[in-house]
Amino acid sequence: MDTAESRAPAGTGDDGCGGSPGETSRRLSREQLCVLVSAASLNLGCMMAYSILGPFFPREAQKKGASNTMIGMIFGCYALFELVASLVFGKYLVQIGAKFMFISGMFISGGVTILFGVLDQLPDGPIFIVMCFLMRLVDAIGFGAAITASSSILAKAFPNNVATVLGGLEVFSGLGLLVGPPLGGFLYQSFGYEVPFILLGCIVLLMIPLNLCILPSYESDPSEHSFWKLVSLPKVGLISFIIISFSSGFGFLDPILSLFVLKKFNLPVGYVGLVFLGLDLSYTISSPLLGLLSDRMPNLRKWFLIFGNLITAGCYMLLGPVPILHIKSQLWLMVLVLVVHGVSAGMTIIPTFPELLSCAHENGFEEGISTLGLVSGLTGAVWSVGSKAQNITGTEEEHAALLSYET
Repeated sequence: MDTAESRAPAGTGDDGCGGSPGETSRRLSREQLCVLVSAASLNLGCMMAYSILGPFFPREAQKKGASNTMIGMIFGCYALFELVASLVFGKYLVQIGAKFMFISGMFISGGVTILFGVLDQLPDGPIFIVMCFLMRLVDAIGFGAAITASSSILAKAFPNNVATVLGGLEVFSGLGLLVGPPLGGFLYQSFGYEVPFILLGCIVLLMIPLNLCILPSYESDPSEHSFWKLVSLPKVGLISFIIISFSSGFGFLDPILSLFVLKKFNLPVGYVGLVFLGLDLSYTISSPLLGLLSDRMPNLRKWFLIFGNLITAGCYMLLGPVPILHIKSQLWLMVLVLVVHGVSAGMTIIPTFPELLSCAHENGFEEGISTLGLVSGLTGAVWSVGSKAQNITGTEEEHAALLSYET
């Protein structure tokens, strides 16, 4: 069994929740609790703010003179700038400081969310479109900074339970994505365009004083290694490809499956979101368990990745289903497949971070916040590459059709 000293993260600073030197175990437990609260607040708040655009922003942007192509580019540019931000912040995490990067990212994300709420006051046409791009750019940079710092801090505070902690915190990410769209839609219908953004932006900003008080500071020396050395490792390259492929495929579900459900089953638009609950809930519920198994039995990680990808491929074939299967498309079958896909998503995603970290350590990367920053930045970057690929290959006709259904 590990002792408290062997689990203690090195280089802790003014954490705001430490104890006396003689209370190492108690101090460590309180410190880890502080880290969990901070990360949970980030995941919940930022995911809610991120997800409220979907229900009503495309329609409002169309009223302001944005074409379907421009609306798609406004959504798609987020992944591009998050990609760049993740690489830069992962490399310079030590120089900037993990806590400062975390707090600054939350501040930028909350502030930009509020500013998004006043964009409808701008003149129609180019000015509105340019400001939308600018807000998305800054928001992506803020979120990239916060999530890179958060993953690094979590891995530092829980070196032996990374997958368990990340899997557990996916509950808060899932809740944010579940609550954001319906809450944003309700506020939009009740109070207009500005209120959803201003309210959720203020929620994110109000979390900052809490995190300033309780989030620990970790110090470390800059890494001598680079992203290029990390990416050049064969295992890292393979896992990066898995993340890119998964995020690219995952991004197709929202526009394409929504259209399919509307056309095939003639459901009201409001019920389409309920179909996706099977996917979101199964992923949210299964992630903590998969993370726990991944930490307790590391040898299972490769099997999670293998079977997770195989099951995901089978789910995509059954969603239609593909013609060669000669299976009639039914709503209950689609919901069941989405539930299974949520579990396979957890099997595919949860083991990737600890496997990347383990591979880095096995190949000479030092244990510390600098390596954690490189791995966190790489994970965010490759996920953004897949998201960007999905936005590039999505067609204008799909987006236009979805807008026509919503109206």
